[in-house]
Amino acid sequence: MIEGSAAPAVSVVVPLYDEEENVPILQTELTAALAGLDYEIIFVDDGSGDQTAKQIAAGPNVRVLSFEKNAGQSAAMFAGLQAARGATCVLIDGDLQNDPADIPRLLAEIERGADLVCGYRAQRKDTLVKRITSRVANFIRSRFTKDGVRDTGCTLKAMRRECIRALVPFTGMHRFIPALVKGAGFRLVEIPVNHRPRKFGQSKYGLGNRAIRATRDMFGVRWLLSRQLNYKLRD
Repeated sequence: MIEGSAAPAVSVVVPLYDEEENVPILQTELTAALAGLDYEIIFVDDGSGDQTAKQIAAGPNVRVLSFEKNAGQSAAMFAGLQAARGATCVLIDGDLQNDPADIPRLLAEIERGADLVCGYRAQRKDTLVKRITSRVANFIRSRFTKDGVRDTGCTLKAMRRECIRALVPFTGMHRFIPALVKGAGFRLVEIPVNHRPRKFGQSKYGLGNRAIRATRDMFGVRWLLSRQLNYKLRD
């Protein structure tokens, strides 16, 4: 959307880091999936070292945020959501593993009354090690934070813009979006979504010491949720 125009109904936020081969395909798929909707697409270039930003086709409903240097997936998501103007915001990966064709299904759940809709990858197209590691991490995180979500590693989500105020900006935030939103009293639902094998490039947010960081963050989020203010004004 051009500056000064009316806010769109839907904002799609796409974090990107060295995805020059995937961006043109993704943009075409997003345009097809969003046909007939009033939308904007916000691409957040997370300090890519390749030609990712130059591969984004300009358009009246396309916005690009570019970081000076790589700041991480959480920062890219948070910046995109803060810039979004739509009544409903959608998060989707830039690596083509999330399927834009699932977006209308997420939006339908919002229409039915959900505040946050989380996709879960019923049939993951990742390596065995990555699937097992993710399953264990999700099991522990879900029971510790009580978010009840089976797959926070799936970026594909839709939320009412009111949910954004529940998000706390910290490195690793993207893994705890359901916990933070649910902890703020919003209604959350899950639906199965398509998951595709990566065609180009490599995962930028690999295993490494992610488990250690995620565990530390999990304790922090649990503490934060336990310390939330809880009050209501009298009528």
